[in-house]
Amino acid sequence: MSKLIYGVGIDAVEVERVAKIVAKGDGFAKKALTPNEFAQYQKMSGKRKVEYLGGRFSIKESFSKAMGTGLGKDLGLQDVETLWDEIGHPITTSTKFEGKIWSSITHDTHEIVTLVVLEK
Repeated sequence: MSKLIYGVGIDAVEVERVAKIVAKGDGFAKKALTPNEFAQYQKMSGKRKVEYLGGRFSIKESFSKAMGTGLGKDLGLQDVETLWDEIGHPITTSTKFEGKIWSSITHDTHEIVTLVVLEK
């Protein structure tokens, strides 16, 4: 059986904007992150915490674009989870997609950019 690309999504968020959200406390993180993601997030501080929250939120946005739904009624923030494998690669899973999810996260001083490819 051959595999086909089902969807591709890309997203970017500004580091400064995420830093302001992190500075306000954990309210947004608790809403945006799954319990497993939030547990990892709580172990971080400073710049790494900003990169993690921004990256996870952006992956969820990229996933929603690849699905063609956007975030909302049919796809929520808790429906997509990105954790690390044993060597630190992002592993994205979702209750809303049966197939392989390829994901990538990159960041610099100003932006966090993510890419999701869905394969069925």
